[in-house]
Amino acid sequence: MAIERQETEGEAPVSPFARLFSLPGLDVFNVVTIGCKTEGNPSTIVEGLKNTLINHPRFSSILVTGHGEHKGKAKWIPTKVKVEEHVVVPDIDPNIENPDEFLEDYTSRMALSPMDMSKPLWEFHLLKLKTLHAESVAVARFHHSLGDGMSLMSLLLACTRKTCDPEALPTFVTPKKSKAKNVCFAVVAWLWFIVRIMFHTCVEVIKSMVFICCARDTSAHIMGKPGATLRNNKFIHQIISLDDVKMVKNAMNMTVNDVLFGMVQAGLSRYLNQRYDLEDKLRLHGVVFFNLRPNRNIEDLANMMAKGSKCRWGNSIGYVLIPLEMKSYDDVFEYVRQSKSMMDRKKHSLEPLFSYGLLKLTLEVFGFKALKTLVTKIFGSTTMIFSNVVGPAEEISFFGHQISYIAASTFGIPQLGYSRSVLE
Repeated sequence: MAIERQETEGEAPVSPFARLFSLPGLDVFNVVTIGCKTEGNPSTIVEGLKNTLINHPRFSSILVTGHGEHKGKAKWIPTKVKVEEHVVVPDIDPNIENPDEFLEDYTSRMALSPMDMSKPLWEFHLLKLKTLHAESVAVARFHHSLGDGMSLMSLLLACTRKTCDPEALPTFVTPKKSKAKNVCFAVVAWLWFIVRIMFHTCVEVIKSMVFICCARDTSAHIMGKPGATLRNNKFIHQIISLDDVKMVKNAMNMTVNDVLFGMVQAGLSRYLNQRYDLEDKLRLHGVVFFNLRPNRNIEDLANMMAKGSKCRWGNSIGYVLIPLEMKSYDDVFEYVRQSKSMMDRKKHSLEPLFSYGLLKLTLEVFGFKALKTLVTKIFGSTTMIFSNVVGPAEEISFFGHQISYIAASTFGIPQLGYSRSVLE
């Protein structure tokens, strides 16, 4: 289907990283599964999307990539959106035997199917399917060129409201800032902070560059063979108790991220060591994404959709490379301690800014072909990606549907596994 344009008013340029995520062979998508505690009402959700999501410029514009049939300058072209064309309500047998397995298969087929580039690059699938944790399910797919994961999840949460107050936006817990006791202590702490930043930045950046240039993971037992496709991949989510995670966090004086990262390392290392006896033979790395955009209240995004106000948007993320601990420990909490130690070094470095700058410099100096090669090298040499988004502090609803859980993932990156969590 050819893209016809009658006017140029309102066209917007495509950011470099949005173009990267739409290159042939590197199409990247975000898939979000929303479990609801009530039976789904498609007409209510369609009406809600008409009043919110499509008012965002990216969700009411067509992406012209500048390659293929549409060679030239990449741009966003505003278009009239018919929400019903972006909402799919499949006919599902209400007496299906294994609804949770059906959801996994359906999500995988939907996510891996081609997306119509002649329309805005998003869609919702509303499933009247009762699973173990939900009475109905909505599965959304967004092209990564629309924005990074933090932007897209924040925008989605800006479409929700408190269950106890249907007119109020969700609230989020913000970390408390420690206050210095006196001026001398503050100066010493600041100087020590600068020294740590400089030291850890030098060490971590050198280690990262050495790995990118000279190494790759030895994860043959869990990584697809060269040339393998995504057709056999599955999207699977696991719900765990956040209260249990917080209990470990408080007892060990660390963050939720430290605990979750330690859990993944413990499970992966024990699985590989018990099944293949690979201790001391594995070298695995993970990629952790960092949001480089100043945190904005979701009120800004809600106002953007309701009043057309301006708000910074796009792909603004850095990454760090983290070695995964594959040793066997009798004390399972040792994995969590190792995770905290590693994450503390990464947090006290400028590696995320360096990685963002490296990708941007490669693009500006050598072009998109070199950038694609670099991205493929980085993510193709590692094993897993980690990311999470902090959820609201209270129960929320999505256009009148009380939410049970939100599970987000990404595919299209040339790598084996992706681990993302939304903390509710």
